[in-house]
Amino acid sequence: MQGQDAISVEGLTTRPLTRDAVPAWHELHEAVERADRTGDHVGAAELAEALDDPKLELQQDSLALWEGPRMVAYAVLRTPHGAVDAARFGADAAVHPDWRRRGIGTRLVTWLHARAKVRHAADPELSALTGELLLGGKAGDEGLRKLADTCGFTPVRWWFFMKHPLKEIAEPRPAPDGTRIVPYDTPYDEATRLAHNDAFRDHWDFARMDTADWKTWVTGVSAFRPALSRLLVAGDEVVAYLLAEENEADTAATGSRDCHVGYLGTRRAWRGRGAAPALLADLLHAAADAGYDTASLTVDTANPSGALGFYEQTGFVADRESVTYARPLTS
Repeated sequence: MQGQDAISVEGLTTRPLTRDAVPAWHELHEAVERADRTGDHVGAAELAEALDDPKLELQQDSLALWEGPRMVAYAVLRTPHGAVDAARFGADAAVHPDWRRRGIGTRLVTWLHARAKVRHAADPELSALTGELLLGGKAGDEGLRKLADTCGFTPVRWWFFMKHPLKEIAEPRPAPDGTRIVPYDTPYDEATRLAHNDAFRDHWDFARMDTADWKTWVTGVSAFRPALSRLLVAGDEVVAYLLAEENEADTAATGSRDCHVGYLGTRRAWRGRGAAPALLADLLHAAADAGYDTASLTVDTANPSGALGFYEQTGFVADRESVTYARPLTS
């Protein structure tokens, strides 16, 4: 079950995703969100950017099922280039509510698992690591839970999406001795990437980002807001960083502007000195001054740095929860 013909459903055609499929793909996402109420609004620009990933081989690792001009299901496999402790392949897939309970979801997951096994075996660096396929979604989604259970997945991680109203904000925090807070600027881009790779190397599912990954998923995306992003600098070294984002699709859907903390990290040698509190406080004030209604972030509830407790103390409140399921590639 490796080719595009691996999923055959009567009345539907199957082909890889392409840029000209983005409008139909976006319509599918909106239909899924209306039914599932996950709170994850995805814009057409974000989908187009995902397809522009230079490391994504669309012909082999994506597919979409069509009923005439309407996309009714899709699946995309993300290969974890730069993985450190385990090769955890990402699975992005969905089925239109009108086409559910026909076995399509199970077929998509089976196809994703087969493709992940092929990718894992073909890459010498990844095949030296334990391989897994990940599924994620809204905690409490019974349909997702049943699909995961049927396909041999177990829950391994839980995440909180947290929000902070920007009406009342604590006073700014001073930067640690020997450092200064500066706005993000492109001359600091490479130093920020290196800081990220150091800050997250002891976190679950970490994969080193090279310059292509960094541009594709971080500072090259349309959601990135450099004017709100902050860096903590000691000499010429970025020792901590906060990169801000804005989801315009979410703003359009909710009527509320949210400044999202996409990335917040501190180099291991600088932890415990108040770097993250200083950056976060600066961001909250900047976002409020810029007219945002809330700030948000997503946190691993088992984060080894104690981030959940820190965010709660800062005034962030859990808004919703998601779960990650995993299945070994050896099964």
